[in-house]
Amino acid sequence: MRSTGGFHGRRIQKTGGSTFIISLPKNWVVSRGLGAGDTLFFTPRADGSLTVFAEAGESGEPDRRVVEVSNDLDNEHLFRRLIAEYIAGYPLLEIRTPTRMSARTREVIRSFAQRMIGPEILEETAESVILQDVVGQNPLPIPSVIRRMHQMVRAMQTDAMAAFRARDPSIARDVIERDWEVDRLHWFLQKQVTSALRDARILVTLDLTLPECSTYLLASRVLERIADHAVRIAETVTILGRERTPDRLLAELDRMADASAKALSDALDSLDSRDIAKANAVVDSAKRMTRERDHVLHELTSKRGRLAVGLAYVLESLERSAFYASDLAEIAINRAVESPAAEPESPGRGRVERAAAVAGN
Repeated sequence: MRSTGGFHGRRIQKTGGSTFIISLPKNWVVSRGLGAGDTLFFTPRADGSLTVFAEAGESGEPDRRVVEVSNDLDNEHLFRRLIAEYIAGYPLLEIRTPTRMSARTREVIRSFAQRMIGPEILEETAESVILQDVVGQNPLPIPSVIRRMHQMVRAMQTDAMAAFRARDPSIARDVIERDWEVDRLHWFLQKQVTSALRDARILVTLDLTLPECSTYLLASRVLERIADHAVRIAETVTILGRERTPDRLLAELDRMADASAKALSDALDSLDSRDIAKANAVVDSAKRMTRERDHVLHELTSKRGRLAVGLAYVLESLERSAFYASDLAEIAINRAVESPAAEPESPGRGRVERAAAVAGN
């Protein structure tokens, strides 16, 4: 055996006619309560390494996280803390207060459970609330989450511009409320990636590599930020009131909105297809929008009061959305270089199937 830099070396030995074996470090085996006859699983990784993990136990309490909070904690601060605990990915989350939990604290916890994907109230006492993650280790496919987020963000962009053109507060409110749907998907994806980083078995169920998880997490953040800018456009309805937007400016903003939405769609397409040329086109379009922004901004200098402020907000949000799409395009270029599109595999021979086939040999 050789040990260096925290790595344990083992010589490969051959037994019988065609079987290769290696020994396991005793400390690792003992620390996990393993012994002779127990089963280990492994999965090949894209970099050629193997991940080894023990069989999950049939019984035992799921991991529980106990969070101590005070009743005088600000509502928003408590909600942020709960989001952080949710992303950490514990199956059971117990929120406790030193004394009887106030109705206000309990209401924040209930609101949190209703807005997240997975947590359900399992038990309540005078001093605590216990939440259980009912989604567990059977997550939604991460690429499907990204596609769903894009559909929602695209609809929010369209409706935000419709509310802006018509000065319709009901459409604007609907856009603002839908932002929560995008946020909850983003937090859910963060939780799944965090869990995969901690447990190789979850990474296998995701059928993604760690670099792919990182890429999709970055894409999710981009979509969440673009949704925030759709909300900002919708909020200008209140600022503008009955102020009329000049037709020429309205046409310019509509064209920029269409270009921004197309840039996002093309960036996501290039991420899936690893199309570097399309990704570069998205980056170039964002740079062109900067020049167009300067032209529209010059037009706004002749406007006054709330009209100038509201239109400036819309203009800035459209430009920022285009640049977020550009960020996503750069991520797509990085992914294309790191992992070029592979030849299509035969049906039923994905990463999990290959791992099972190797393990059976």
